[in-house]
Amino acid sequence: MGVLEKIKEIEAEMERTQKNKATNYHLGTLKAKLAKLRNDLLIEQGGSGGGPSEGFDVARLGDARVALMGFPSVGKSTLLGALTETESEAAAYEFTTLTCVPGTMHYKGSRVQILDLPGIIEGAAHGKGRGREVIACARNADAILMVLDAGKEGLNRHREILEKELETVGIRLNKRPPDVVFRKKTSGGIRFSSTVKLTKLGPDPEKLAMQILREYRVANAEFLAREDITVDELVDVIVGNRTYKPCLYLYNKIDTVTIEEVNELARMPHSIVGSVNQNFNIGGPLEDDLLKSRLWEYLGLTRVYTKRKGQAPDLEEPVVLSKIRKGTTVKSLCFNVSTQMARDFNYALVWGRSAKHSPQRCGINHDLLDQDVVQIVTKTNNQQKQDKNYQKMVQGFSDAYHKKKFDAKKRKQGRLKT
Repeated sequence: MGVLEKIKEIEAEMERTQKNKATNYHLGTLKAKLAKLRNDLLIEQGGSGGGPSEGFDVARLGDARVALMGFPSVGKSTLLGALTETESEAAAYEFTTLTCVPGTMHYKGSRVQILDLPGIIEGAAHGKGRGREVIACARNADAILMVLDAGKEGLNRHREILEKELETVGIRLNKRPPDVVFRKKTSGGIRFSSTVKLTKLGPDPEKLAMQILREYRVANAEFLAREDITVDELVDVIVGNRTYKPCLYLYNKIDTVTIEEVNELARMPHSIVGSVNQNFNIGGPLEDDLLKSRLWEYLGLTRVYTKRKGQAPDLEEPVVLSKIRKGTTVKSLCFNVSTQMARDFNYALVWGRSAKHSPQRCGINHDLLDQDVVQIVTKTNNQQKQDKNYQKMVQGFSDAYHKKKFDAKKRKQGRLKT
């Protein structure tokens, strides 16, 4: 029996099994087996590839990256043109876009890379319709914009199908990693503990956790749960290769449905309704609209203006920080500007909403808010000399200087010989 047949058999057994306290242990074991088989199937299918597929290997540019996902002919290519001025082929037939088409959205001084991906179908997680390549691009994005057809959603349940496909490959939408500590050890057996009462793992959570760990052949580990987790979250922690992405659902073509249906779709969680053709909630590339503002919110972007001592702040070109990538602290700002600035950091003067008073003297771990003004003050020469790594740093600069001088001399000698 192949892996796919085993997966279908376990799914059928889970559908037949009633959900109650008596069957919770059995269902938990089945979920663990199902997750393990799916992971094995993905490894087996991924191992046959020979590197990135042609047309999907796009360089990472800008302050953030958003992947447009959805079924064919829902308006992704038209939406890309409305957001970025990039022309992507759009037509009345399905599968117009066959490769990844990138574009850049300019909003509030930031540059957000938008990827128009080919439409995916049910079974994409197992490779149907180039589904593996599309999902791999989505995995590397900072956020996902799921484009859905408002006129077809009620009948076809496209949102539910797409969520299931991404769930199968380990992408969790609008969720955060469970607050659980899991460490594998070489000896000592399994130590299971929790700081809260675990009500979602049945009457005996430790027994269920031990069975799932045995399913993954983990004999020695330390497990500490700091929140009430479910069986699925327990499996995710043990597997360890899950990706957590913010996702915004856009119901396009609302001009084709009734106002009652629009109202129902707009009230769904993490959702926004609009129409690209009618410019409803979706404006032009340089216009401020509801879709761009919601994307900005989901990406967690923050504008920070820098200031030199004795000069006015530079309000023309902000430094855009991202919570998803490097964070929005003063430390992230220093690394964004220069690694040398982070190394020589002394303190920061902050004006803005994150400061209790203006200016506020802050440390390197201070959290910045949108449109804050920051002046970085570095260490003086005497302060740098007191650093325990000062001699090592000076030696490194000296070695780099002499190496550069030696290489230049060698190149000159080579030119003279020729």
